[in-house]
Amino acid sequence: MKRVEATTWAGVFSTLICIVVGLPVLFSDASTADLPPLLWPSAFVGFIAALVTSTWFGWSMPRAITLSIFGAQVVLGAAVVLLAPTAGWLPILLVFTSTLGAYLLGPALTVALVVLNTAVIACAAWLATESLGSTIMGALIYAFLQFGTVFWVRAGERETAMRRELTAAHAELRAAAALRESSSRADERLRISRELHDLIGHQLTVLALELEVASHQAAPPALEHVERARGVARDLLADVRETVGELRRQTPDLVEMLTEITADLPDLDVHLDIDVSDLGDEVSTTLVRCTQEVVTNTLRHADATELWIGIRRHGDVVSLTSTDDGSASTPLVVGNGLRGLTERIESHGGTVTFDVDGGFRMRAEVPA
Repeated sequence: MKRVEATTWAGVFSTLICIVVGLPVLFSDASTADLPPLLWPSAFVGFIAALVTSTWFGWSMPRAITLSIFGAQVVLGAAVVLLAPTAGWLPILLVFTSTLGAYLLGPALTVALVVLNTAVIACAAWLATESLGSTIMGALIYAFLQFGTVFWVRAGERETAMRRELTAAHAELRAAAALRESSSRADERLRISRELHDLIGHQLTVLALELEVASHQAAPPALEHVERARGVARDLLADVRETVGELRRQTPDLVEMLTEITADLPDLDVHLDIDVSDLGDEVSTTLVRCTQEVVTNTLRHADATELWIGIRRHGDVVSLTSTDDGSASTPLVVGNGLRGLTERIESHGGTVTFDVDGGFRMRAEVPA
């Protein structure tokens, strides 16, 4: 089940508050009695439509369109406040506009937006009270509210970026630890296989040869026991050789390593679909490193919450595919991580393709 983040709940409550704030004015014409009947309702409905579009759909649209809609929201918000200056709670709409602007705009434009909204609020307060003190006090209160929410958004974004960077570094450490442990196990298997071959194997070979000689010199009834012992020695030697070969053929447990790398990542659910066997150490290491790069790239750049990774074998080729639900930028900019992944795959005679369609997609193929 996909997690519902705190920012999603904040967006829900912000939208509801903006709607609720305007409902008393919408259903009571006391504040807009001197205006054409549909002027203020049209401005308010337009503001809410622009707010909903910018908040919930702006991330999936081209940035130019999102900024255009947000610009309309800014203008309509100012109109809503100025057309009904006596409706005391309407300036709160501009606070939420500044909060959304902190996500969409750079620092300088965000400050300019806060100043503009504060000027609109001051004008509305003057039109409602014609009191300089009330105008200045109201403008200052809403200015502090706007700057407070902007600072909160900026701090939250920095915290999120640091948390994702820490998670990516943790995933890299997990991959390094898994590969180191796999290498240690492989070295230990090779050491044991050499010991079996050099010590027990040689001793059993000598024993089998001695029993072979003894079988030609022994006479019944001892010959029967010598023949039986020679058969047992041959069977033991065959078992040792088979064990040595199996130890040398054993490959790293790819599923175990990738599960360890991708388990319990904050803010990202990784779904693994692995159906491979009998891969060598080099291919397994390549797949682990590529998976690590996909995970860290998703954490750092994709703004995704779900990642699907599939590894399958088709004859003599192993394919690695990944898809996330993030908002990858177009056109795709290939950084050092993706270049390193491409070089790693191509060094083994494989190929890599990248695609951006909503989320980021990658497909790599390498000889098995």
